[in-house]
Amino acid sequence: MDLEIITPDKTIYKGDADLIQFPGIDGSFEILSNHAPLISVLKQGNIKVRIGKDVYYYSVKGGVVEVLKDKVLVLAE
Repeated sequence: MDLEIITPDKTIYKGDADLIQFPGIDGSFEILSNHAPLISVLKQGNIKVRIGKDVYYYSVKGGVVEVLKDKVLVLAE
């Protein structure tokens, strides 16, 4: 799936991802390919991105995530 993480200053990440884990305000949740459409609010924490066997973490202070048609857009602080 395509992932884009954007802050007010710059784009932090743009590319493919196999699994994405988010710090939601009601608890953490994961997104896999072909996930149902979703909009959620994020709290401060780390976004975990898995690409193959590699795992990356991106720290956010909060934000919003939208999942639609195998594309994930994160507007983060």
